[in-house]
Amino acid sequence: MSTNRVEKGGIVIIGGGLAGLFCALKLSPRPVTVLASAPIGEGASSAWAQGGIAAAVSDEDSAEEHLADTIAAGAGIVDVDMARLMVREGPERVHDLLAYGVPFDRDLEGRLALSREAAHSQRRIVRVGGDMAGRAIMEALIAAVRRTPSITVIENLQAERLLVEDGAVCGVVAHADRGQGARLRFPARAVAICTGGIGHLYRLTTNPSEASGTGTGMAARAGAVIADAEFVQFHPTALDVSRDPAPLATEALRGDGATLINRAGDRFMQAIHPDAELAPRDIVARGIFAEIQAGRGAFLDCRQAIGDHFPQMFPTVYRHCMEAGIDPVTAPIPVAPAAHYHMGGIWTDADGRTSLTGLYAAGEAACTGVHGANRLASNSLLEAVVFAARIALSIASGNAGGAPAEPIVEEGASADDHEADRRIMADLRDIMNRNVGVLRESAGLTGALRAMATMRGGDSIENSLAVARLVTLGALLREESRGGHFRSDWPAEEQAFERRSALKLADAETMIADII
Repeated sequence: MSTNRVEKGGIVIIGGGLAGLFCALKLSPRPVTVLASAPIGEGASSAWAQGGIAAAVSDEDSAEEHLADTIAAGAGIVDVDMARLMVREGPERVHDLLAYGVPFDRDLEGRLALSREAAHSQRRIVRVGGDMAGRAIMEALIAAVRRTPSITVIENLQAERLLVEDGAVCGVVAHADRGQGARLRFPARAVAICTGGIGHLYRLTTNPSEASGTGTGMAARAGAVIADAEFVQFHPTALDVSRDPAPLATEALRGDGATLINRAGDRFMQAIHPDAELAPRDIVARGIFAEIQAGRGAFLDCRQAIGDHFPQMFPTVYRHCMEAGIDPVTAPIPVAPAAHYHMGGIWTDADGRTSLTGLYAAGEAACTGVHGANRLASNSLLEAVVFAARIALSIASGNAGGAPAEPIVEEGASADDHEADRRIMADLRDIMNRNVGVLRESAGLTGALRAMATMRGGDSIENSLAVARLVTLGALLREESRGGHFRSDWPAEEQAFERRSALKLADAETMIADII
């Protein structure tokens, strides 16, 4: 680490979602600069989360039971030590959120009201207003950030490149006004990537456009190790109403008894898994996908289980349905699997440190190993707050801090061709949806890599392309089916692949050149 790097810059957090804001609050009163590509909260997938946050907070539950459910869902490759750490620290982080003003639902006796979701053995999902947890959590954190003087938030600023000096990250280059304005350089002693996932790399997704792999791609291009890239979770019940992104029908609907039927009214999941509609998400997604592919359609039937209570219990889903001309009180809801969550991402240790000195990651952009091959429902918000807090503790213990990062205008920076980049992104999303989706096979994956090899664009597009190539190559190299990764030409789990994967972009590009 060079002397120049130590003397300059402050703490920069990239991302204005749950992980980024929670980390910034936990670092207080140390000065922190948060770079957000949209107004904080607006472009964050965490704000869209409906189910809630999973934590063993009831007397009937325990961290060990939560750990067992997490391991079972992760299909053999969960990092058990990391997952144990997460579930043990989870209840304390829920209390932190309460202290920041999150209005979690309570019962008549004042205790946290808990619900159950797929593959959980206990009721442990802490919710707000039924299906508004993400929005409520973000509103509370945004208010807390606004009243914290040590936090400087710069919105509408698209981070696009990490600066590396002597093998250590020493700053960030960002584009003002969402890529339309000047390029700015932020020197930094510590950078935390909290940019969210990659869902918008797929044509059908529940994620906002900001979830296009920017942070993971930046880290990959800087030389960081990317882990478990092939594991993408497809939410089984996105509303199939031709919207981009697709609104989702929360898992809690099925937890409260809603069933999946085809056009003939048959409950097809009963023949696929003993837990039927509450089977792990990957199994439900493939069940729905098969019904759609067979022309029978797939629908979520809430009429009997929820009925007239739908508007009060699940107001967000109800609004989306009514906007699409569907009344879920009286009619089944058309659903389809959509790219929802990336289990892979930037490899980190228990303190959020990546393989690059000075670089941290938390939230969906990170890969801690707690999700394995298939994330347990509502563990995502839990992971975000647990490891964001640990990053803050790690940075604070290393005495990183000083003044807020002051931007330097990059002179002579060339402008990107935004229209060309938009066309490339549209093509990339089609390729990912068609060849790297719910079902994968060798020819499609190889064809996707071949098509991506001809694509070139500005920094933001190059970040997305880097992630797409890593996901696709990881899926091609993993010749088995496990968790969220399903190969129609390798439909069984293989013991040889009961391990996590790790790739650096430079090595991946060498392998891709040999393949295509």
